[in-house]
Amino acid sequence: MPKPYFLIDTPSLHEQLKPLSFTRAIADLRIGIDTIAEKWTQLWGAEPLYLTVPYLQHKYPAYSLDEANIAIVGSLLPTPELVQAIAALEVGQGLAYDDTLLACCLPAEEFQYPLQPLTFDILPYPHPPTLIRYPWELFLYNGAVIQQDYQRLTQGRSGVPLTDPLTRGYQLDQVFLEEGAQVQAAILNASQGPIYIGKNAHIQEGAIIQGPVAIGEGAVVNIGAKIRPNTTIGPYCKVGGEVSNSIFWGYSNKGHEGFLGNAVLGQWCNLGADTNNSNLKNNYSTVKVWSYAEQDFQDTGLQFCGLLMGDHAKAGINTMFNTGTVVGVSANVFGGGFPPKHVPSFAWGGAEGFEVYELDKAIETAERVMERRQIKLSHTERAILQYLYQQETSYEH
Repeated sequence: MPKPYFLIDTPSLHEQLKPLSFTRAIADLRIGIDTIAEKWTQLWGAEPLYLTVPYLQHKYPAYSLDEANIAIVGSLLPTPELVQAIAALEVGQGLAYDDTLLACCLPAEEFQYPLQPLTFDILPYPHPPTLIRYPWELFLYNGAVIQQDYQRLTQGRSGVPLTDPLTRGYQLDQVFLEEGAQVQAAILNASQGPIYIGKNAHIQEGAIIQGPVAIGEGAVVNIGAKIRPNTTIGPYCKVGGEVSNSIFWGYSNKGHEGFLGNAVLGQWCNLGADTNNSNLKNNYSTVKVWSYAEQDFQDTGLQFCGLLMGDHAKAGINTMFNTGTVVGVSANVFGGGFPPKHVPSFAWGGAEGFEVYELDKAIETAERVMERRQIKLSHTERAILQYLYQQETSYEH
C-alpha cells in the first residue's frame, strides 16, 4: 500500500491564486487534461487527502493522521520521478528544489494548518518542477501540460476510432477519443500537439480544433467553433466562438460567438453572446492584474493575458473585458462599455458602477444553474458562498 499523502495549501498560495482558490483547494485547480489532484491520484496510486483553509476543509474528505504524514505543496504538478522521491521521505525529511520546499514528512503532532516553519533534513530534487504560483500560470503552462497528460492518460490504450466520413484532419494518430465521444464534420489538426476528446464529449459540425487541446467528459464544442492551441474545455462545458490558450474548469458555458484568449474560467460561469476579452494591450506592454494578496495591481510580466474569473460569475451579452480583468465569485457583469479590471465577488453591474449582489439572489441563481445539469447545491457549497459573501462585500459600490 502506498503511504497516505496530503496536498496542502499555504496561506500565501491561497491568496495568490484567487479568485480561483476562493472556492477550492489549490490541488483542485485544472491544468492540462485533468486537475492537479487527479494527476497525483493516478501517479501515486491512491487518492490524496487535503489540508486547506478552514472554511474550505469541510468540502474535502475528513482525515486522520498517521505516525508519518506526507505533505506536498498543492500547486505542485507530479511526475513519476517526483512521486518516487516524495514517497521515499521519512519523518523529518523534506524535498526541495533550490530554496523551494516541495514536500515533507511530518509526525502527527506537527501537522496543522498552516504548517509551521520547521527544520528538515533537506534532500535536493535535481529537476526543475512545475509549481503554480499565480492564476495566469495555469494558461501559461497549459499547452505543455496537455501534452504530458496526453502521454500519461493514453499510454498503452486504444481510443474509440474516428469513423465520421466528413471529419478531416492532420496527424489524426495524435487524436484520442474516449468511449462515447462524437465528432461530426469537424476539422482536427494535431500536427502541433495532441487532441484529447473525453468520454461522451461532442464536437459539432464545422468546429475547427488545433492541438494541443483537451476536451473534457460530456463537453460540447458548438457548431462552427474555433478552438485554438493550448486550450482546455473542462467536463460538461458548452463552448462556441473563438477560444485560444484558455481553461474552462467545468460546467461553464461560452455558447456563442466572441473571443476568449489567455483566460481561466472557474466552475458554473457563463459568458453571454458576443462576450469578448482583450488579451493584448494596444501598446504591447506587459499586463497588470488585480492581486488579492497585494490588494493592488501586479505586473504579470506577460504580453498576453485575458480574463481570470471565479466560480458562479456571469457576463451579459456583448460584455467587453479589458486586458487582464479579474472577476470574483458570483459576480454578475452586464451593460455597455468596459467594466473595471477588477470586479469584486458578489458585484452586480458594469462600467457604470456596481451594487452588492444580494446573497439570497446569488444562491438562488446558483441553484437554478446547477439544477439544469441535475446537480443540487450542497449545504457545504452554500456555506462557502455565505462565508465569502461576509468576507468579500465590504467594498465601495
